[in-house]
Order: sequence, then C-alpha cells, then structure tokens
Amino acid sequence: MFQTFAAQTTPDQGPPRLAALRALMRDRSIDAFIVPRADAHQGEYVAPRDARLAWLTGFSGSAGFCVVLRDIAGVFIDGRYRVQVRAEVADVFTPVHWPETQLADWVLDHLPKGAVIGFDPWLHSAAEIAQLADKLEGYELRATDNLVDAIWPDQPLAPAAPFTVQALEFAGEPHADKRARLANALTADAAVLTQPDSIAWLLNIRGSDIERNPVPQSFAILYASGKVDLFAGAGKAESIRDHLGTDIGLHAIDQFETALGQISGMVQIDPKSCPEHIATTLQNAGASVKHAPDPCLLPKAIKNPTEIAGAKAAHHRDGLAMVRFLAWLDAQAPKGHLTEIDVVTALEGFRAQTNALRDISFETICGAGPNGAIVHYRVSADTNRAVKSGELLLVDSGGQYIDGTTDITRTVIIGTPTEDHRQCYTRVLQGVIAISRIRFPKGVGGQHLDALARAPLWLAGQDYDHGTGHGVGSYLSVHEGPQGISRRSDVALAAGMILSNEPGYYREGAFGIRIENLIVTVPAPALAGADARDMLAFDTLTYVPFDRRLIDVALLSDAERDWIDQYHRQTIGLLASDLDEATRSWLTAACAPL
Repeated sequence: MFQTFAAQTTPDQGPPRLAALRALMRDRSIDAFIVPRADAHQGEYVAPRDARLAWLTGFSGSAGFCVVLRDIAGVFIDGRYRVQVRAEVADVFTPVHWPETQLADWVLDHLPKGAVIGFDPWLHSAAEIAQLADKLEGYELRATDNLVDAIWPDQPLAPAAPFTVQALEFAGEPHADKRARLANALTADAAVLTQPDSIAWLLNIRGSDIERNPVPQSFAILYASGKVDLFAGAGKAESIRDHLGTDIGLHAIDQFETALGQISGMVQIDPKSCPEHIATTLQNAGASVKHAPDPCLLPKAIKNPTEIAGAKAAHHRDGLAMVRFLAWLDAQAPKGHLTEIDVVTALEGFRAQTNALRDISFETICGAGPNGAIVHYRVSADTNRAVKSGELLLVDSGGQYIDGTTDITRTVIIGTPTEDHRQCYTRVLQGVIAISRIRFPKGVGGQHLDALARAPLWLAGQDYDHGTGHGVGSYLSVHEGPQGISRRSDVALAAGMILSNEPGYYREGAFGIRIENLIVTVPAPALAGADARDMLAFDTLTYVPFDRRLIDVALLSDAERDWIDQYHRQTIGLLASDLDEATRSWLTAACAPL
C-alpha cells in the first residue's frame, strides 16, 4: 500500500514548462495566468489529471496556487509549506507568503492597469472571482480554457472508477429521508451541488476518484420536491441505479451544462465552492441565482448516532493498530536500522492487518529529526532519513474504514530526549488537554477555542502556523468543513461534530512536534447550581498512549496530570484485552501513572 511521494515536476523540469506556458500566454495576449491547486469540485485533494500546480511548479502541498506573469511566477503558500516549497520548486518560481500577501495586492504591485489576467472558470469559485474583480478594478479578468492543459502532453485521464453504496447500517439514515429533510429547508426551487463529499453523504454513495478520499466525482441538482438529478462520468453510476431509485435521475456528466440552462425559478448555489463557470452559465440562461451555503454542509458535519458509533468502532481497531505499531517501533528503533520509509511501511502494514482497512486516509507523514518541522512532509526516496537516536519522530496518519475515518499524530523520542524536547512536547500536550477538557456555551465557534491550545506555547514565545483542528468525515474526507478549531472558523460547534485536536510546535532544521486526537462534540454533563447553562464539551475518540518519556511533569498542573493518567487508564481499559500478551505488557508500561 505504501507509495513514495514525488512531485510530478522536479526542479529541472520547472523552467521549460514555465517557458512553454509563457509562450502560450503571449500567443493569447494574456499578461497573467492563475494556476490553482483545484478541480471543478473545489475540493482540497485533486486527481492526477487535475494536479496542474504540481506538474507546473513541483510544489506538492495540499493548498496554494501559482500566478504566472511574463517576468515573475509567484507560488503562494501558507505557513505549513514554507520549508517544503523551497525544496520542491526551481528558482524560476518565487515563493509568496499567503495569506499575508493577497493575490490582488500582489497583482497590483506587479502589473499595470489594463493587464489581462487569465483563469480557468471551472477551477475558481464564484466568490473568489467576484472578490478579485472587486479589488482589481481596471484589470481584465478573462475566463479561458486551461492553458496548462494545452501544454501538458501526457496529462492523465479523468478518474473512471464506479461508485459504490454506503449501506444504511453505516449511513444511519436513508437517502430518501435526507433528500426530503434538505428539500423542506430549501428557500429556492433547486440547489446545485458541486462538492463530491456532499453528494456522497446525501445519496449514501461513495467512490474512489480521489486517492485516499472515498468520494464520487459528480455534480447534482437537488429540487424542492426532494428529487435529484445526478451527473456522472460514463459507467460510473450504473451499478448503483437500484440504490438510487426512481426519484434520482442519472445523467451523463456532459449533460450538466444543458441541465443548468433548463432549471426554472430560483436556483441556489454556494459561492464559496461553486465554480464561476456554473454561476455564469446560470446567469446567462436567465436563472434567478441565490447565494447560500451548500445545504449538505451542516447536516453532513453533524453525525448521527450510527455514524458516531461507527467512528468509535473505527477508532478502536485503529487504536489497536497504532499500539502494535508503537510497540514495534520501541523495539526496533534503538537497533539503528530504520528509515522513515520503513516506519511508514510498517504502520500501514499494521493497519492492513485489521482486515477492515479500505485505504489510508491520507499519505502518511513521517518526519525524523528536522523533517518533522515540515508540517505536511511526505517522505520520498530522495528525502528518506534514518531514524536516529536522540531525535524526535513525528508520525501523522489515518485510516479509511467503512464505518469511520481516523486521523492521529504521535511524536515519540528515539533514545533519550533533551530538556528542550520535553518542555516543547509538554506545552503541546497541554494544548491537547485544554481542548479536551473545555466546556463552552452553545453558539461558540472554533475561533473562540483556538487560543486555549496555543496558550502554553504563547507563554514560552512559541506558536504554530496551522489550525488547531479540522472537521472529519464519516468514511469520507479526512478534512471536512464547515467546522474547525482555528482563528478563522466562526461556525458554531454543535453536538455530533467530529474534529481533530492537534496543536504543534516546529523548529526549522531541528524537529517538529504534533499531538493529535479526534474528538466529538457532545452535550456537557450538567453542573449543579441555578446559574449553570446548557453547554457543550468534547468526548475523545482516539485512545493511544502519549510518550511519557517526553512529558515534563513539573510543567503540569495537578488537573493536567490527572487528565493524562485518566486518559491512559481508559486506553488500557479499551484496548488491552484485544492485544497479545507482549503488546499488552508494552501498553501497560506506556500508560503507567505519571
């Protein structure tokens, strides 16, 4: 199952590809062309066919974009990728810190008014283009065919795998009930659905179009009647026709634009995720377009009891695999023969041994020593580093199971830690504990909680450049909106939402630390007192030991120490009986009271 990751473009290939794109831009009288990491569904992950940013620049991160001008090509990346981008792109590309530097501001600094900025309208949301147009008055934003496709001679074909059914025993609600529930809440005659995970949830189907994410690439129109038209590639949905039933029309994907022009009345789109091309097609057809959030987003995020039970079952088997892996690592790493690839291969093997693994939920991140400071590091044959004594090893991984999606990070020490290691690790762990223990009023969003995880690091002058938590799907995308725990997440948290809890600390050239559990939002236990309000809290789904060797007990409060001990007691109680004697002995030692 393990695959070494390599960008499609090596640094030496970047210059000729960039030159070819600039030549085509000159032929088309285009002064700038935007190359996002996106597809027509505006998802985080893309199929090989849509990996245009990686093909052109070599940058393989999960977020970013390139803006190519005649004399400069900026690669816009956030704080997670500022180390990685320097290793992956040729010096003909200029890294740009984003979002600190916004695209429009950069264009204003580099292009005169009247310049033509080309873009593929399938790869940019309606909101994105509207915002650019507002800020770039006096410039021409020109929708065009994709110029990268025109110079990519061996571009892969579109995904063609058939869709599958997500059985009711795992989905927890028939798709007829979901369609009726959402249709009743519509304030338009129809809603255009463009995000595959929304369509997957609504219709209780899955796919394999995006590696590691069981989503079915497709478009759909949900009508106020509860009926749906589904548009998919040839042969992809025929096998699920009986499951779909008579209220769901099945159509070829090339009929989608025609159908958009035939919708009568008011049509709802989510401008944050709907491609500009769809919005323009509707407007040109005379439709009355209403902007509103994707109607599937919140219902999908709020897991039903069946989905939560499935998540717990998935985390139980995944926890067993992780404990077996950590016990193996503890025995093998001191021998000095392991590399990062060895570690990744072993971990994926332990997950496969559950006989329930459908896929890993993302490419395993395994960073030894300084590689751990690259937040979304992916090991390759070129970067594969030995696991050395005295260094930290960061392993972020997860599994896709039919009943749930997992995502866990553990950082461990190989050999003996330094005091610096222990203090930094403990501050990160304190952040995990703070989120795990918090009670909060209904209506609070993740932006209100984010600082709790950072406070121990802030007191030491430290921080991390990523969010504290993201939503997680139910045998769907490992990164799922709209909820999150970050400075930018204003979505009110609700019971049933599953999120990650993953503060970190990264020192470039030295080490990285991240600790991650998944948590589910629940009603908080009632407190005594007339003034006690109804509140929410988090239940932990992930039970795998923390590395006690890295915990500086002197930095912990009594409550934090008690929480860790209780967590480890629960870990033993949940997992020990399903382990062999040797692994159970390791777990007992790893979970000994502080």
